[in-house]
Amino acid sequence: MAEKSVVLFDGVCNLCNGFVNFLIAHDPHNTFRFGSLQSPRVKDLLKQFHYSTNDVSVLLIQNNQLYSQSTAVLKIFRQMPGGWPLLYGFIGVPKSLRDFLYDLIARNRYTIFGRKDTCRIPTPELKSRFVE
Repeated sequence: MAEKSVVLFDGVCNLCNGFVNFLIAHDPHNTFRFGSLQSPRVKDLLKQFHYSTNDVSVLLIQNNQLYSQSTAVLKIFRQMPGGWPLLYGFIGVPKSLRDFLYDLIARNRYTIFGRKDTCRIPTPELKSRFVE
């Protein structure tokens, strides 16, 4: 069986948590595992990629490669069922423009969408899908 893709997200960000909820609801094959960027285990995992979690909202680890910003989000949509993979067509837009838009939202995500005081705790049914 192929290794699952791991979506790393800001566990206190309402937008990021909403994105994870969306992925869980639209991932009937359990393609993704999830991990909060605030988790010590995730921070250790990211050390192998020499990546700092400063001001990051979503990352993707797939086939032992780390993807960030708009590339991570587009690669996530590419793995979704239904019409969502069509969004991957935006990979043809210059990365600098895609990441400019991504960073604009990421920098303002707490102001626009709010934040939680604590990280998301998965339900017992979803616990196996989360990196602890």
